Formats: sequence, C-alpha cells, structure tokens
Amino acid sequence: TVSPSASGGACWIDCPSSFDSSLKRAETIFFTHHHFLGASNLYRELFTAEVRIHHDDSVHEICHPFTFDGTFDKNFLHHGIEAFHVDGHTPGFTFYIFEDLLFICDYVFLDGDGMKYNPFGPAGRTIEGGSRIHEILEGRRLSIACGYNYVIGYADWKQRFAAGPLFGGY
Repeated sequence: TVSPSASGGACWIDCPSSFDSSLKRAETIFFTHHHFLGASNLYRELFTAEVRIHHDDSVHEICHPFTFDGTFDKNFLHHGIEAFHVDGHTPGFTFYIFEDLLFICDYVFLDGDGMKYNPFGPAGRTIEGGSRIHEILEGRRLSIACGYNYVIGYADWKQRFAAGPLFGGY
C-alpha cells in the first residue's frame, strides 16, 4: 500500500490474491498486469475502490470476470505514483515508482546472486521491455525494489539487473 497524499488516498499496486476484510482501505488499485487480479472484485466492492489496468491486458480472456473502472494506454502520474508501460512479460505490463520505491512485480525473478526474466511471456518482447526499464531507471535515486515475492535494496537489485537478467524456463 502506498499513501501518495492525504488528499489522494491510499493506493495498492496489485492486490492480495485472497480476501482479507481487515486490510486498510485503498481508494485505487493499479495493476502491473493481469496475472495478479486475485481478489480485486472483492476489494473493489468492500472499499468502493477504483480498479485500473493497462488496456492491452484488460482485453485478455482471463480478465472477463473482473471489473475495471478505468484502463490506460500511456504512462501516467497519479498523486506521486509514476506508471510506466513496458510491454514484454504481458502486453500491458506496467511498473510503478513511488518516491524511492520501485514496484516491478514479477518482470524479473531473483536467482541466487543474479536475476532471470519471467519466462512466461515472449522472450524478445520481455527482453526489449527490460531495455526500456533500464532506460527509465537510469539516473533515478531509488532505495527499495519490490518484486512479487521479494523486497531488496535498490542498489543490489540494480546491480543484478545491470548484469543482464537471463531468459529461461524452469
């Protein structure tokens, strides 16, 4: 959960896959891509939250049971949260930056001392998206990288990413 401002309200980037009504309210739920929709319909109803995803992912068959209050097709800024569409792992994959935090979800996996691209997508487009990520992050002063199952210091993450993630299945 990120709280961009008192007036902007709390936002989630992706949401829990299981429902927990005790979680703090989110006004907006942004998605990195359609694989993490989880319990978004339930949270949307509980919080009367707006749910947003990139248009290119919203049209995927897996999205048909989910309600989106808005789709986007460009990079944007929302109360201090920067959104960057890079394609790759999925057609609508979008990563986010808030203050000094990078939200990269599962575009790359940590692998020992290195990193791997998510193998569940087209290799060429995923690697091209990785190049766009590198360009966008160049010169930014970040401190934390949040992946789908890890939170590490940005300097460590950046060193692994700069070394060139591998693309390969499991």
